[in-house]
Amino acid sequence: MTATAHATDYTWFEERYPDLGEAYCLTQVQGLAAEELLRRFDALPASDAVGLKAVTARWEAYEEGADEEDEEDEENEGTGADEEAAALFDPAEDRLLVAVTELDGWALAIEPNGYLGSLDTVIARLGEGTRLISHFRNLNAVDHFHWWEHGLQRLHFEPLFPDQRDGSDADAPGIPELLAACGFHLGTEEFAQHTEAAFALAERLTDVRLTPDRLEAATFRIGYAPRP
Repeated sequence: MTATAHATDYTWFEERYPDLGEAYCLTQVQGLAAEELLRRFDALPASDAVGLKAVTARWEAYEEGADEEDEEDEENEGTGADEEAAALFDPAEDRLLVAVTELDGWALAIEPNGYLGSLDTVIARLGEGTRLISHFRNLNAVDHFHWWEHGLQRLHFEPLFPDQRDGSDADAPGIPELLAACGFHLGTEEFAQHTEAAFALAERLTDVRLTPDRLEAATFRIGYAPRP
C-alpha cells in the first residue's frame, strides 16, 4: 500500500454525484476483467455507458421508465435488442443496475442505490480467488466497508462506527492508525466525512485513485443483476 489518501480528497464525490453520495455500493476486485465481474454478479449484459454521469442517467431511466421501454419494445418485436430489453424489464425479474469498468488492474463496479457488493454471500462469489474491497451506504445512512482476500474476511466495519470492527485483521497492529490516517474518528462520537474516509481507505488498500476525470472518461459495461 503506497497511497496516502484522506477523506478530504473525496469531498467531490457527493458534490458531483449527489444521488450516489446518498446511496451507492462500490466494489473493487483485483485482476478481473469487467466482463468477468459482471458474470460473477450473474448480470444480464446491456450496452455500455461512457462516464459515471451517464451511468446514473441509465439507472434513473431504468428505475423510472422500465415500463415505457418495455412497451416500446413490444411495438418493435423481433430484434436481439428487443429480446434483451424484454428480459431486462420482465416484472418477474427484479434486477439492480451494475456498472463495471477497469482501472489499474482492478475491476470497479458501481451500483447506484444498490447493495449487492455489501452482502457476504455475494462478496464470496465476486472475490473468489482474489482480493475484494467494497463500501456501501444507503439513504438511511446505513453503511458497510469490506476487505476480503481469497474468501476470507480481513476487515469489516460500519464507517459510522469505525471502533466496532470484525474480521481477521480487525484488531491487527496498524489498523487503528490506518483508519485514523484516512479520516475516521476513532474513540469519539464525531461522524464527519465518514463516507469520504471509506473512499480514502479503499484507495489505500488498492492503490487505485478515483477522480471525477477518471470516472467520466471510463467506459462502463452495464449489467442488470438479480436481487437476492
